[in-house]
Amino acid sequence: MSGHRLFVLGGARSGKSLYAQQRAEALGAPRLHYIATAEAWDAEMVERIAQHRADRGPRWATVEAPLELADQVAAMDAPDAVLLVDCLTLWTSNLLLAERDVEGAAEALCDALARFSGHILLVANEVGLGIVPDNPLARRFRDLAGRLNQQVAAVVDEVVFMAAGLPMTLKPAGR
Repeated sequence: MSGHRLFVLGGARSGKSLYAQQRAEALGAPRLHYIATAEAWDAEMVERIAQHRADRGPRWATVEAPLELADQVAAMDAPDAVLLVDCLTLWTSNLLLAERDVEGAAEALCDALARFSGHILLVANEVGLGIVPDNPLARRFRDLAGRLNQQVAAVVDEVVFMAAGLPMTLKPAGR
């Protein structure tokens, strides 16, 4: 099994997480690793996280990395590793709200991705298709998330955009 880096983008409820999960499972690895960036701040998020875990099933081991994502990816690097990172947009939000260096963290993540020898699938929201946010924090978040998406797309092997559950290839594998 030689390594591959896939980036799946799309809007909310576009099918991106399910698509990435199915692509990871199709690799046939006996053990799959889900790196969760979400934090359960309220009852709805607790329920969503529980549902996602149940949907993934017992083949998946979950690791939480709401802030130290680059370190986690680097620590799990192995030629036979299969990692699914969901989602980079929540990770960006976590970093921004924790007043961390988002640009530095993005650079560290891209460095870890460039060196990663296994299979890694990354999920993010495309946040640039909506209206311009009406406040500085939301505009900063949109800009940071958009730049991160560009940086990740540049370093991965394949980029897929999801709309209505349908995958559209933006960057074909091997290109």
